[in-house]
Amino acid sequence: MIKLCLARELPLINGALDEAAASLPEPVRPVARHILNAGGKRLRPLLTVLTARLCGYAAGDVYKLAVTMEMLHAATLLHDDVLDNASHRRGSPVAHTLFDVPTVILAGDALLAVANALVAAFGDARLTLCFSEATSRTAAGEILEIAAKGKAEISAAEYEDIVRGKTAWLIRAACELGALRADAPSPLVDAAAVYGENLGMAFQFVDDALDFAPRAVTGKPTGGDVREGKMTFPLRLYRLSLETAERAAFDAAFSCGLMTDNDACSIADRLRESGCDARARDEANRYLEAARAALRLLPDKPERELLRAMCDYVRDREK
Repeated sequence: MIKLCLARELPLINGALDEAAASLPEPVRPVARHILNAGGKRLRPLLTVLTARLCGYAAGDVYKLAVTMEMLHAATLLHDDVLDNASHRRGSPVAHTLFDVPTVILAGDALLAVANALVAAFGDARLTLCFSEATSRTAAGEILEIAAKGKAEISAAEYEDIVRGKTAWLIRAACELGALRADAPSPLVDAAAVYGENLGMAFQFVDDALDFAPRAVTGKPTGGDVREGKMTFPLRLYRLSLETAERAAFDAAFSCGLMTDNDACSIADRLRESGCDARARDEANRYLEAARAALRLLPDKPERELLRAMCDYVRDREK
């Protein structure tokens, strides 16, 4: 169901994204095209389109609105890769290894500015406010994650605040934008926002579980969060399962950034054996149930079934 939907919508989404990228100042375009063409799932713009259609909006300008969320997401990725000193994303060299760091940072700023202008051009202050809040909430989540880097002891609530900011709020805003463009009644806008936020929370919980999957399954290095000092939900469960002496040794290596590739792979093997990744998926299911409950408040149309299928897609992701 989702594949058929993507086959239909993706060319229109990518066309709108190409048009938006072409409107960027010329010096920015090479960096923007590098990140925008890096093979993203286009989950956020698809959610905007589906939510707008579900709420009764049929006009084609929804694609121009939808891609603003992808542009905001791309801007955060450019900045994140610089902050993390990453070398690759989705199997390709990251932008700052091909262009200089100041250019990449400024290109991210330009992407964000043009996306904001595209939203403002709709002339609806509610859309502008939604986009602005998504921007600030995402930045706040990233700041929380930076502050928590290398901290072995973080609470479940702290982790959830990081996830809500750095991942869930963008997906929430993508859904909310669609409902707002459709001029849906406030209860439907709220339901769309709740659906998106819970879908986003679940997406990140599953993503954090997948970080410990074998590279043969995901195509990505195993245990990247261990090496980068990110205390995610499954890693936190693993740490709490350790005996006192082993936990102290783990904390010392984690906090000092001394985890090697071999350490990360060993921890990933033990984490999977103890079921911590499966428990992270169980927690994701709790959020997905909340997302499905919010969907039941929205109109009974084919798009609602697609949004429900999106929950299944997030639950069953293997890469």
